[in-house]
Amino acid sequence: MMQRISRLAPAVCLAVGSALAGAGTAAEKPFEPVVGQEGKDVVWVPTPPALVEKMLDMAKVTPRDFVMDLGSGDGRNVIAAARRGARALGVEYNLNMVELSERLAEKEGVAGKAKFVQGDMYEADISQATVLALFLLTENLNRLTPKFLELKPGSRIVVNGFTIDGWEADETGRADGDCGSWCTAYLYIVPARVAGKWRLPQGELTLEQRFQKVTGALNSKGASVPVTDGRLFGDRLSFTVDGVAFTGSVTGDAMHAADGTWRATRMSD
Repeated sequence: MMQRISRLAPAVCLAVGSALAGAGTAAEKPFEPVVGQEGKDVVWVPTPPALVEKMLDMAKVTPRDFVMDLGSGDGRNVIAAARRGARALGVEYNLNMVELSERLAEKEGVAGKAKFVQGDMYEADISQATVLALFLLTENLNRLTPKFLELKPGSRIVVNGFTIDGWEADETGRADGDCGSWCTAYLYIVPARVAGKWRLPQGELTLEQRFQKVTGALNSKGASVPVTDGRLFGDRLSFTVDGVAFTGSVTGDAMHAADGTWRATRMSD
C-alpha cells in the first residue's frame, strides 16, 4: 500500500499543480461586462456607438467642454468625448467597470483627458460639467433633476432613450446606422432661473417658471397684463406682453436686451 501511494504521489502533485495553474489563469482573466448585469441603481446596457456620437453631436461637444457621465459603465461616452478633445469624467459604482474604462481609454490614447472614478452617481459633484451624457432611467433622471438645475445656464444634458418628467426636451434626435433598440436621444438645455419679481421701466414683472417655460404678468398702472410665449433657452429669455416682444439674456439678478431697449432687475423679497 505504501508503495502504491508513493507511485501515485507524482501524478497527484501534477494534477494539483495543473488545477492551481488553471485557477491562476482564470483569476488573471480580464473583467468583461455582460449586457444586463445588475448595478447599484441600474442594469448595464451599452449605448450603441452610433448613438454615442449622435448624442455628442446634439450637445455640440468641443474641446472647451467638460463632459461627465453618471453611471459611466465601460466608459464609452467619456472616451468618445475625449476623442473630440473635451475633458471628460465618468462616475461608476462598479470598480471593475472603472478599471475596464481606464484600460479602454489608455488603448484609445485618450487617458490624459478621459478620467474615471468609483462613486455613487447621486453623490457626485457635477457642478463643473458643461455637458452630461447619460443613459439612465427616468426615475434616476428625476432624482437627479434638482442637481441638473443647479448647473450653469446653457449647460447641456443629453440622454439616451429616456426622458425627464415634466421637462420638455429642447431637441430630439435619432441616430443613423446600426443602433438597434437604442436610436433616440433627448437634449435638455439648463435654463436660467427667472421665477420671482422683476422691476421693469413699465412696471413690476412677476414670472413663474416650469423648467424652460415661463408665464406671469406685468403689473403697470393698476392693470395686470399676462405674459405669453415665455421661454428660456439657457440664459436667453423671450416673452410677450400685450403684443410687445421682449428678447434678452439673463445674468444673475439682471436681464436685458442686447440692443439696450429694455432692462429688468430682480426685486428682493
